[in-house]
Formats: sequence, C-alpha cells, structure tokens
Amino acid sequence: MLVKNGVDGTAVEGTADTHYNIPNLHVSVHHPTVNVPVLWWRSVGNTHTAFVMETLIDELATRARIDPIVYRRKLLKADAGKLRRALDLMDEKSAVWRTKLPPGHAFGISCHEAFDTGVACAVDVSVENKRPRIHRVTIALDPGIAVNPLTIESQFQAGVAFGVSQLMAKGAITLKDGRVEQRNFDGYTPPYMVDAPVAVDVHIVPSTEAPTGIGEPPVPVISPAVVNALAKLTGKRYRSLPLANI
Repeated sequence: MLVKNGVDGTAVEGTADTHYNIPNLHVSVHHPTVNVPVLWWRSVGNTHTAFVMETLIDELATRARIDPIVYRRKLLKADAGKLRRALDLMDEKSAVWRTKLPPGHAFGISCHEAFDTGVACAVDVSVENKRPRIHRVTIALDPGIAVNPLTIESQFQAGVAFGVSQLMAKGAITLKDGRVEQRNFDGYTPPYMVDAPVAVDVHIVPSTEAPTGIGEPPVPVISPAVVNALAKLTGKRYRSLPLANI
C-alpha cells in the first residue's frame, strides 16, 4: 500500500516533500532486504528526515551568518503557510527567554511539517555530566482548528519527552549475529526524569481550517533543536543519533 513506483514513501517523507525552496534537490532511497525486520517509530519517516533536514538548514544558516529563524523564513516556499505561521508564533513566544540566556546555555530551533501540521520548536540547552540538559522548550503549531486545546498541549508535551529518547547515549538497539545486543536495561538506557525538559510551553496558531495531526508531529522537532543548541555550546556538529560523545 505504501510503496509507489518502488519507493516506500515513509522512507523519504520530510525530505522529498520538503517545504524549503531548494532549486536543485535530488532525493534517493535504497530499500535493502534485511533478515531482521524493523517497524516505525512514532512519527514514522519524519523521525530521521527532520533531524537531517533541520540540522543541515541550521548549519547553512550558521555558515551564512544569518539568524536561524530569519534564514528559515527566507527559505520556506510561499505556500508553506502552516510552517511560517508556527515559526512566527514560536519566535514571538520564545523571544523573552532566548535573549536572556545565562552563561553556559544556548538556544536551538527547528521546524517541520508532518501529518499536515506545521510545528516550530525552540529549546534552552546546557551540558551537564556530558548529557544535554533541556531547561525549556517552546513549541508553536498550526494544526488547523484546535478541537481540544488541552489535548493538543498534552500530546505535545508528552511527544517532546518521547522524542528525547532519540538523543540519549546507549539509546540505540543494535544487532550482532542476528541477535539484539541489549538484553536488558543495563545495556539500553532510556531517558531518565532528569533528561526530560524542565518546562514545555505549547502555543497554538488560531485557525479555522480543518484539523490535522496531533499525536505524531511533536516528535521530530526536539532532536534537531537540541543538537543545534549543542553545536553552539561545543562547536561540533552532530550528524547521527543517539549522541555518543558531547
């Protein structure tokens, strides 16, 4: 059902359908036959494609010496209304704390549209005990008409916390000789309470359009936003997850 012309759309969503205006863009995918089948994580293909796209865009903004929010606004297509509105609202709501960060803190941002919902994220991050410490997350989203704003807030707060599991060292499931190497929690480390964001404030763009996805869209934005903040703190670019060395 999902494979069209030999391409599984869930493997390229978030890149092949990017809302950035990139004149020369080529996306290719290879579907190997593996003996150990894997299934989707929450937000499906957007889990990895958002990370790649948003860390790349941030790196380009840094090289161009342009504010990362301004850079994204310039690069978004004219019809990327949901992302643009989410980005504007995130910019407005996070401006108070982004401009007053204490020493040893940095902010990172990301934006991504998944399941027809535009999401923008800003984070306040420091490094504690060689792990990212997320002090604050400001999320803005355009999901069309908000049928139940409290449900949306809850989904996004929980979705962001869930997405943090992408970041944690020893957070990968690996295989050797056809067997999973992590037999228990001594080998696999989930996020602890200290790894969860201290505060997550969620802001909804007013809209009268038809409602769109809520459960999946919060997950893709947290990892690239945190990694973009870490790049400012450490001077290093992180291009794979989970984070092995900070």
